Amino acid sequence: MLRALAVGQKVRGPSLLVASRMASTLSGEFTGLKDSSLLHQQAFIDGKWVDAKDGATIKVCNPATAKELGTVPELTVEDTKAAIDAAERAFKTWSKTTPKHRHDILMKLYKLMMENTEDLGRIITLENGKTLVEGKGEHTYSASFVEWFAEEAVRTYGTVIPSPMPTMRNVTIQQPVGVCALLTPWNFPSAMITRKMAPALAAGCTVVIKPPSETPFSCLALVELANRAGVPPGVINVVTTQKNIQEVGKELCESKTVKKVSFTGSTPVAKMLLRQASSTLKKVSIEAGGNAPFVVFDDADIDKAVEGALASKFRGTGQTCVCANRLYVQSSIYDEFASRLADKVDKFKVGNGLDTDTTHGPLIHNKAIEKVEAHIKDAIAGGAEVLVGGGRMNELIPGSFFQPTVLANVSQQALVTDEETFGPIAALIRFETEDEVINLCNDSDAGLAAYFFSRDVGRIWRVAESLEVGMIGVNTGLISQACVPFGGVKESGLGREGGPTGIAEYMETKLIAFGGLADK
Repeated sequence: MLRALAVGQKVRGPSLLVASRMASTLSGEFTGLKDSSLLHQQAFIDGKWVDAKDGATIKVCNPATAKELGTVPELTVEDTKAAIDAAERAFKTWSKTTPKHRHDILMKLYKLMMENTEDLGRIITLENGKTLVEGKGEHTYSASFVEWFAEEAVRTYGTVIPSPMPTMRNVTIQQPVGVCALLTPWNFPSAMITRKMAPALAAGCTVVIKPPSETPFSCLALVELANRAGVPPGVINVVTTQKNIQEVGKELCESKTVKKVSFTGSTPVAKMLLRQASSTLKKVSIEAGGNAPFVVFDDADIDKAVEGALASKFRGTGQTCVCANRLYVQSSIYDEFASRLADKVDKFKVGNGLDTDTTHGPLIHNKAIEKVEAHIKDAIAGGAEVLVGGGRMNELIPGSFFQPTVLANVSQQALVTDEETFGPIAALIRFETEDEVINLCNDSDAGLAAYFFSRDVGRIWRVAESLEVGMIGVNTGLISQACVPFGGVKESGLGREGGPTGIAEYMETKLIAFGGLADK
């Protein structure tokens, strides 16, 4: 194993792709779009594109270049109330439309999304930093939620429940819950919108979306396409804010008009929003932080396990809620796995996501880099060795770039085992037995996802049933699909998004009991 180096020193690093510099204006930054009308620098309330009353704006930058992409309005609580009121008015008519009508509009939106794949993927890359391949991939994933829930709209079945009393008949029906507040993160600026918005609209709900201030343009482009698809005014509303985020979030959670809150983000913020939403006992679904374990048993196919680790750990440069955060490798194969993984990571090409040779883009901002550095420094202090990477990529400043890193001999007491890094660190930890590693995996307040590689069928069932998480990837590093339930246990969230039950999060079950049905 290579000798550990201090944070910032190089052992061997990914190849550099010098970030291309683009013009600072909106039109210059977004050069290359086929349809520039997808770009909006305004919020959207009651079918109208709006600015802040005082003219205040939020600057949005490309993390690969630190260049300004454009601005969006800094809206206030009063604007938020106006959006909620617009959604309430629209709900009265939208909720009365037929499921087939909503299906047809959502399918039009899906078609429009697929027709604009190149542009929408490019917008994701520019504001988030992920590679264009990943940007287009996220866009396709985002569109799949629209397609899935369009089809689920016509399957919101009721039930007939036999009564023990001969004079009664029981039926249940599903009805939309009402106005929904959707609060989304920057790491999937499009897919996290549609994973919430599509089931809400399919169910007959109306929405107020608070997109992330770092990546608002993908959301606004989706709204433009929704307008073209025929979504009526007030059904979708978008409130952009940064400075007023606490007040806006509080209003969305405590408003009596809002009947449902869906949030994806950190666990501390999730707890705060849940407390606020409890004031009106509204429905809440939450996907909070993860700390996913990734386990490689000694009977695994090592090559496939390495490929799975690369996909799980380094997708989005490690900035996904389900990415592997702790990699446990059985002792007998530890050195071989570590060497193969380091060799693969060493071949990564880090740079501007628009460059065709780039495999991994920047982190979202400098604070993200500081957290990665803190985790590496702590691990090294506990005896870890840097096999590859380990420092900032100063050659690409002012972009927010960090070398994809592999750490060996990481202690179970290291900070990285307890905190979600949200960055490109693969922290490798040795284990000896199956029972030991199950206990290590479950020793966390988080319980979103887990992964493990094994070819023993008995072991696969034992471990899968023992891990305290909401989702498990067995012999794969990728689990996200529109057709499956997505969510966690413990402090990783409440409820499930996607899959056959996803639309139920936006509906209420109503019992209708018929009495007086006596025999003649």
